[in-house]
Amino acid sequence: MSPFRRSLRLAAITAITAIPMAAGTAVPAAVAAPLVQAPMHHVSGASGATPFFVSHGGGVKHATTTSDNWSGYAATGSTYTSVSTTFTQPAVNCSKGDGYSSFWVGLDGYSSDSVEQTGTEADCSGGQAEYSAWYEMYPAYPVTYNNVVEPGDVITETVSYASNTYTLTLTDSTEGWSKKTTKKESGLSRSSAEVIAEAPYSGGVLPLDDFGTVNFSKSTVNGATLSSTNPTGINMVSDSGVTEATISSLSGGAFSITWNSL
Repeated sequence: MSPFRRSLRLAAITAITAIPMAAGTAVPAAVAAPLVQAPMHHVSGASGATPFFVSHGGGVKHATTTSDNWSGYAATGSTYTSVSTTFTQPAVNCSKGDGYSSFWVGLDGYSSDSVEQTGTEADCSGGQAEYSAWYEMYPAYPVTYNNVVEPGDVITETVSYASNTYTLTLTDSTEGWSKKTTKKESGLSRSSAEVIAEAPYSGGVLPLDDFGTVNFSKSTVNGATLSSTNPTGINMVSDSGVTEATISSLSGGAFSITWNSL
């Protein structure tokens, strides 16, 4: 990851607390610039990204929209203080060529140009699968943890907010490690909370690699089940109209996302 990108905000106070029992080194994806997990609907040449928002009118439950880089569920229409989920890290099939994917939870990003998030990465580069974990306070670049992530690992991700402090926690219970990062920052809207599979961004939306199906469970927003927030479902569709990833229906805090196309 490049050390030179600067946040548009004042430097944040950062504390990273490791609670691990095992650690290793993850190889970053071989792309020209750092991968960025960013708000939906990127605009070429624009600073950051243009927020993607669709008004569905009053009383619509579990409405569905599309994005060129997100698939999942987003709670909107309130102010959010926490989001969490658990899933099994999917294995990626690299036989179809290079591709990239991220699986994360976050606050903001659906209708704002910041995102406070943590997640895992599963990439195909040169025919090889590479897995890692990270946090990001977009528009700052993501920070990759030096801990082993393998397909089949049970991952729990949480982002929470209190008193101008964001706490981003990622636990790999299979490998036996956990990372908790705190970032002190004020003025962010916290206008959405998401559980997302993403095609990362590096100079443009990257090809989405074949991750099969990822199953999320125990998804909560502000301590309640994700479904209780009447979230918007998001299917990933490229600018050319190709369906790339689709969501299942949402039951409490459980749903799946299925890969469709690069």
